[in-house]
Amino acid sequence: MSKKVVNRGKNRQSSSTSRNLTIPVLAIAGWLTTILPNTAIAVNNDYSVCAGRLLSVGVTAEAASEGCAAALRPRDLAACVVKIDKETQIAATDALSSCGKARRPEELATCVVGVSLSTKEEANPAVLDYCGRSLLPVRFGQCVVGLRSQIDFPATQALDTCISADDSVIGASSSSTPPTIIPAGSNPSFESTPVPTQPLVPTQPGTN
Repeated sequence: MSKKVVNRGKNRQSSSTSRNLTIPVLAIAGWLTTILPNTAIAVNNDYSVCAGRLLSVGVTAEAASEGCAAALRPRDLAACVVKIDKETQIAATDALSSCGKARRPEELATCVVGVSLSTKEEANPAVLDYCGRSLLPVRFGQCVVGLRSQIDFPATQALDTCISADDSVIGASSSSTPPTIIPAGSNPSFESTPVPTQPLVPTQPGTN
């Protein structure tokens, strides 16, 4: 048998082996393609982060799952609960409900922490309730802290005073009618025909 014949046989064998190896490699590549997106979703998942952070501060698995699932921004919800738990005497389990109801959970947490420090933890449950009731929690918190820095009165009085003012400001802003703005360069037309002061009576034809 000549060398050329032997070489042809070896080439056929190597190409056959190459084809046999290509099929499993392609299958593995396709399998990786299907699982990699799922892995990315599992790693970078707001709900997973939310649940993990809530569990770390003592929230039960059931409460954490319900709270994170219902949250529009799960990371913000968790940040709100964790901040209140770490920086005040309010328990995470108590903060979860208020943080879940807040339109801006991080602003709620800022309010609760600031007011709690100002009141020296005198009214923790009340602080959480008042900040949760306010539609402008940061402004409400500034009101309580600012008044108590200059006026010596009980924390509950400051809370009541600022929540009343908060409601008044929101009511005034929602009921006020914005001014009419006429764009520059426009020439609005107004009715210029005078309105008759008396009704016109048709003239009767004369009789002969």
